[in-house]
Amino acid sequence: MNEMPGLLISAPSSGTGKTTVMLGLLRALADDGLSVQPFKSGPDYIDPAFHFAASGRASFNIDTWAMGDGLLNAIASQAQGADLCIAEGSMGLYDGVATRGQSGFGSSAETAARMGWPVVLVVDVSGQAQSAAAVALGFKMYNPDVPFAGVILNRVASPRHARLASLGMEEAGINVLGALPRRGDLALPERHLGLVQAVEHPDLEAAIVGYSEFLREHVDLAALRTAAGGGVLPSGGALPAPPAQRIALARDAAFSFTYPHLVKGWRDAGAEVVPFSPLADEAPDPSADLVWLPGGYPELHAGKLAAAQTFIAGLRYHAETRPVHGECGGYMALGDALIDKAGQRHAMAGLLGLVTSFENRKFHLGYRQATLLSPLAGGHPAGARLRGHEYHYSTILEQPDAPLADVGDADGNPVPETGSLRGNVSGTFFHLITAEEA
Repeated sequence: MNEMPGLLISAPSSGTGKTTVMLGLLRALADDGLSVQPFKSGPDYIDPAFHFAASGRASFNIDTWAMGDGLLNAIASQAQGADLCIAEGSMGLYDGVATRGQSGFGSSAETAARMGWPVVLVVDVSGQAQSAAAVALGFKMYNPDVPFAGVILNRVASPRHARLASLGMEEAGINVLGALPRRGDLALPERHLGLVQAVEHPDLEAAIVGYSEFLREHVDLAALRTAAGGGVLPSGGALPAPPAQRIALARDAAFSFTYPHLVKGWRDAGAEVVPFSPLADEAPDPSADLVWLPGGYPELHAGKLAAAQTFIAGLRYHAETRPVHGECGGYMALGDALIDKAGQRHAMAGLLGLVTSFENRKFHLGYRQATLLSPLAGGHPAGARLRGHEYHYSTILEQPDAPLADVGDADGNPVPETGSLRGNVSGTFFHLITAEEA
């Protein structure tokens, strides 16, 4: 077995600069000749695409609520051949849900403890100095099973500010691995679901180079490499099996939210994944066994999708004899209509009766567990229990078709977004992560 030393970049809360540190660190270490395997703790589509751009290796999600031991082992084994693993946490280090899932509560701390990767805590010290050490010390001591490497101070106002904050950390026995001066130009562009997608960034490569140079100037990279820890690559478990042999997968700026572990599992098992672009008015491969429309931002491209008649005709033709499935944005595109933020109604594929509105915005966020009422597109039988997550602002105005599943939140409370089924066409507002392991 091979060693898999690593670090987990986390913070006390969201918005503290984890992603900037992560991207700069990935590129700086890669520039030093290391093969760096990125991971993302928790459900997230956008950050892994940035990780890939910075490191050159596909980034995989590790999620202790949705994933059992077998899948976690299979995902960790994607580090085969890498010199170092770097994982980015989500929210605050110990944030998760209240009800245990497949192997935990979904916190970044669980990921660090399971993998043996020491935590590098990014601490926003704006508005405080020595007092920041009390926050960091609390995170270090809260759970002794979570390995702790030290802190990177962020948004430091001046050299004097850095000295004072560092003094407090030293008195608390906490290693200071770097101090990043406050710089407003390092923020990544955002939209309603968070960061823009990597493919949409106006100059992503220049931004990553800038982050790398910034990290190299202000962070002790050698100390970080020394602090990395972890055990051996685990064995046992497999990535999810493909739902069909030949899969037409929508992929463009409107449909880009696919989990890397799913597509990698499909390909590793011998399935053919054939991408196509609805925005370019491309029809799905007519020889495909299954058409899969992932989530994304159809609400930003509703007019263009409504005009994509080659795409819609190909989709309808396929649905006459073979399965079509959509997740979140893909589900919306399969419906009868989508109302954009300006209140304009756009006709969608009409394969389901679903009508959604982005004009009437409401935030839907959280883990989802579903029990299928009918088989799901080639892979899962009725009665199968699936785990995933929901993350969107769109509101359902009409959902007339038969429900696909009984759907609940992380605590098992029912949610109204049950998904839909009509003939060969199915859709859900939750993004599938995995089926439950026995």
